[in-house]
Amino acid sequence: MSLRVNVDSLFDTTHTVPLVGSQSNTLGLPVGEEDETGNLCPSLSFQERVIGFAVCLGLGFLFSIFAWVSIFALDFNTFAVINTVSNVTSIGSTMFLCGPMAQLKRMFDSKRLIATIIYFTSMALTFIAALVLRIPWLTIITVLVQYVAMLWYCLSYIPFAHTAVLKVLGLG
Repeated sequence: MSLRVNVDSLFDTTHTVPLVGSQSNTLGLPVGEEDETGNLCPSLSFQERVIGFAVCLGLGFLFSIFAWVSIFALDFNTFAVINTVSNVTSIGSTMFLCGPMAQLKRMFDSKRLIATIIYFTSMALTFIAALVLRIPWLTIITVLVQYVAMLWYCLSYIPFAHTAVLKVLGLG
């Protein structure tokens, strides 16, 4: 018998996943949805997926520290590149929990679409500004846009957060 835990609080839709120690390779989703999750490693237990998530998130945090250290050396290009890698690693960590397809579906949901597009565009522009154009002030601006887009994206998971932020800023 496979033990399962409901993770509704983590995701927008109802999902159940194998509890720690279960070797089931299914997420327990309704028929037809299992392929949509597109797990990175469907044979991993829930505990192993959480560990994968934590390791990637930890690496993202470590990259972020390295990026900020490069600021003290006034190496803005290194900062921008490592910071962007940090962001990609951190957001990619969630794919261990819900799968790449489910993550992408959530990212491109209508309430997150603009933030997602701005986020990915600013990452690409960060690389261009840092590695091709080599313009430090433009590089820093694109990194700041990344942070704002990521913040707006994260706020989309909190009910009424966008409305509250807009009211605080006097825009809503």
